[in-house]
Amino acid sequence: MSNIRITKEFSFETGHALYGYDGKCKNVHGHSYKLSVTVIGVPISDRTNVKFGMVIDFSDLKKIVKEEIVDHFDHATVFNETTPHIELANELKNRGHHVILVSYQPTSENMVTDFAEKIKNRLPKSIQLHSLKLQETDSSFAEWYASDNI
Repeated sequence: MSNIRITKEFSFETGHALYGYDGKCKNVHGHSYKLSVTVIGVPISDRTNVKFGMVIDFSDLKKIVKEEIVDHFDHATVFNETTPHIELANELKNRGHHVILVSYQPTSENMVTDFAEKIKNRLPKSIQLHSLKLQETDSSFAEWYASDNI
């Protein structure tokens, strides 16, 4: 049986700020992110399995990505935990806002790397994460490929 890639797309709204950046993105702002998750595996060949013919049930992939990424990052503001934005983050938290502190500069490049690790840890052993595409705007995105990270 052949390896097959399947992709599921997600969308979520997230705010962030890039401390120390020399452009407008140093200010708190948000994006309507689109995340494409592609996994690769061999479709189940056991005719008695309810998932016969599937690499992974799209609903199972959706559950993983929603729990690890979408439900956590949607309508949150992300800050690097080591920057002076921590004061703003704490003020927002005190006012009931959903704030995520990360150990990295919250660029699309770093976020997609973080997302890859979170998703890989939840996939069944028989399925590999092939790639992620995190689209920040209509014309700007970051991609992560397993083949580039061996």
